[in-house]
Parts: sequence; structure tokens; C-alpha cells
Amino acid sequence: MSHKYPSFLSRDRTWQPEPYTPGYKTSVARSPRQALISLQRASDSERSGPVFDGLEIGQYDNDLLMNFRAEGEQAGLPIGERILMHGQVIDQFGKPVPNTLVEMWQANAGGKYRHKKDGYLAPLDPNFGGVGRCITDAEGRYRFRTVRPGPYPWPNGVNTWRPAHIHVSVMGPSISTRLITQMYFEGDPLIPLCPIVQVLKDPEAVETMIARLDMTRSKPMDCLAYRFDIVVRGALQTYFEE
Repeated sequence: MSHKYPSFLSRDRTWQPEPYTPGYKTSVARSPRQALISLQRASDSERSGPVFDGLEIGQYDNDLLMNFRAEGEQAGLPIGERILMHGQVIDQFGKPVPNTLVEMWQANAGGKYRHKKDGYLAPLDPNFGGVGRCITDAEGRYRFRTVRPGPYPWPNGVNTWRPAHIHVSVMGPSISTRLITQMYFEGDPLIPLCPIVQVLKDPEAVETMIARLDMTRSKPMDCLAYRFDIVVRGALQTYFEE
């Protein structure tokens, strides 16, 4: 039986870190104990959707300075360093990936997520929700306006901190092609100290997740810009979470 959708190729797992890495404590509970099962055939629904051509994106869906503004006395702009995060989604041949959904989520400028399980002492910002989405244009480009997230401690060790980072999801042409990664900021001294980053043994894999300061897109008296291109496959692909 033939399908009108292309077959999926296996990912090069030799580039991935070992699932069981005790230095990153969460991997102890999450790493598999049994051999993986290969699913030879994806269903049509996994291959063909969702399709985002007709998805309506709200005016401020990619503008985190505006999409969670409070009402009343607390109304205002989020606290923190304003930044423009932008880039291009391309495939292994450098071809733009248009009309794909890019989603992101992050902590606020104090390092606090708007999540009930976040126990960090930093306060929530009443004007910042921490989530955004957009559709890539014909050239595969995307952009978000937001604030630079703060680093935060987490209970992996005595004094471990996560570098400032933004989670990024790229959906691709179907639900089975969704990829998730984290974007770090150029020059952050916490990057090499992070136990999660340290599970990556290939320095080039870490480099694929670091956004570069882009002064050509920075706006005077407004914001700095960071460029984060996402390569979804091939030798230069962005490192994605497995």
C-alpha cells in the first residue's frame, strides 16, 4: 500500500547523549529500562497533520510584551530587558521551512515560570505570561518580542542553576515531526556549568542552541536582538530534546 506522504528517516542517535546521565538527576527516573520499540508505520493522521495554513494567529501571539497585560492598577509592560528573538527555520539543505508553527515558553525576567509547580522565590510578573507562537513566513522566518528570562536555581545539586533560556517547539509538516529545543544566550557564563547542558559531549551540539547577539536588528532605546536559526535535520541540525 502506497502513501502520498513521504517516509520518515531515522534520526542519528549517535549524536544524542546517553539517556541515563546521573549528573542530571531527572534522567535517572526518565531514562528507559527496556529496549526501544520501532514503530514501522505511522498513521495517516500522524503523517498529514495538523496543517497550519489556515491557522489564525492573534495580533499579539508573538508579542510577549503585550499578550498577557494585566488590567486595572497593575496594568503595564513586563519588567526586564526587552529583546527581539528571531531566526529562520531551514532544512538540511538550507531550504526554508514555511508555514510551520513555532511555539516558545520561558520564565520571566526574575527566573520564575507561571506554573503552579514552580517553587522559586522570585515573584510572578502580573504583565507577563511567558508563552508565544507564530507561523513562519515564506522564507521560514519567525520573530518574538519578549524579555530576556532570568536564570534560576533548581534542586539538582547543592547550588545548581539553569542558564537563561527559552524553550522552542517547531511543529514541522505533521504531529510526528514536532521538535523541541532550548535557546541559550551568547556569552552566558552559566551555560557550561549547567548539568543539563553537560550531558552533551559534543561542543558543536551546544553551539547549535546558542543565540547570537544581532546588533543589526537591535532597536536603539528599545531592545537588543538575538538571532536563533533552527536547522531541523542534517549535519548542522539544531540539537533537539529526545
